[in-house]
Amino acid sequence: MIRINLLPVKRKRKAKPLPTLVVTAVLLAVFFAAVLVYCYFYFNSRLEATAAQFETNKQRVTELKKTIREVEDYEKLNKTFADRNALIEQLRKNQNIPVMILDEMSKSLPNGLWLQSLTVGSDVVSIEGYAFSNSDVVSYVDNLKNSKRFSEVYLQETKQAEVEKIPVYQFKLTFKVVG
Repeated sequence: MIRINLLPVKRKRKAKPLPTLVVTAVLLAVFFAAVLVYCYFYFNSRLEATAAQFETNKQRVTELKKTIREVEDYEKLNKTFADRNALIEQLRKNQNIPVMILDEMSKSLPNGLWLQSLTVGSDVVSIEGYAFSNSDVVSYVDNLKNSKRFSEVYLQETKQAEVEKIPVYQFKLTFKVVG
């Protein structure tokens, strides 16, 4: 016997293939969206890292400025100390010069001559005094010229004067001290 089925049979239809252009376009859109999302997060994280590094560098600069100020203050103090130390050393070297000047002047002083004033400048010593005779003044000038500690001895003035009704010679002279 032969069977014939007259009922309509539902057959599966074959799916039509999607056009390749649409599929390619969708895949490219998804790919570019993924790339954009990746770039956004990548550059955002880089921006945050750069901002954090900037803040760290700002703090470091502040610390370094403070350190620089401390170093400058230290250098100022060190220079002040060095200047004071040099001044003290110079004073130590020169402290015996007045004693040496007075000692040499007193050794050169002849009888009959006395000193009235002594002025010590930066490099010149000025003396004013009196003598009983002009030869005593000349002798004193010669003694100072023969001294190894004095140079450029110059008799500026000598004149007759009276001290307590006694005739004397008033004189002024200058010289330089040799180190």
